Amino acid sequence: MVPHVSDMRTDEELMLAYCAGDKRAFRELFDRYSGMLLGMHMRGMRSQKDAGDLVQKTFLQLHRVKDSFEHGRALRPWLMTIGLNVKRQHLRTMKRRPEDVLELDGRSDPAEAPYDPEVRERREAVHQALQKLPDKQREVIELHWLSGLPMAEVAEVLGASKSAVKVRAHRGYEQLRQILVKMGVTMEGGPA
Repeated sequence: MVPHVSDMRTDEELMLAYCAGDKRAFRELFDRYSGMLLGMHMRGMRSQKDAGDLVQKTFLQLHRVKDSFEHGRALRPWLMTIGLNVKRQHLRTMKRRPEDVLELDGRSDPAEAPYDPEVRERREAVHQALQKLPDKQREVIELHWLSGLPMAEVAEVLGASKSAVKVRAHRGYEQLRQILVKMGVTMEGGPA
């Protein structure tokens, strides 16, 4: 049976229920946020498996710090902050550790889903351009544009004022546009 909208608990109610020992509440939080976290972790990662591992680590960290969740606090920005910190730690670790080269034999190479080559080229160009931005600007753009968080939540996740985050976003989007123009990429309608 599908729960009626009025029967659905808020994120904060679920978190408080989980803190009180309700394991189903944790499962529901995982179902609500694993997709958003996977999207956030996919940016800058080499594989979906790595991003999936980071989602698991994010929820493991959520479990570890669940008792520090403050009643009256919004859960989503708190969870996204945890996820962003998990990703940062992973990327710092990866910079210190060289990776082995993966050699494919052609028989069991991963298949790539067919899609428009122009879309693929633009997507790759945007990814490359994002990597050229300063971390503070890139994080704002990833959280706002790509993860869809409102600026107020982006500010909370990053521990900055809303006006500072808006300035970072403006400067980041402008720099991103300039980088893409230099690369010969046009984005009709701008970032959307």
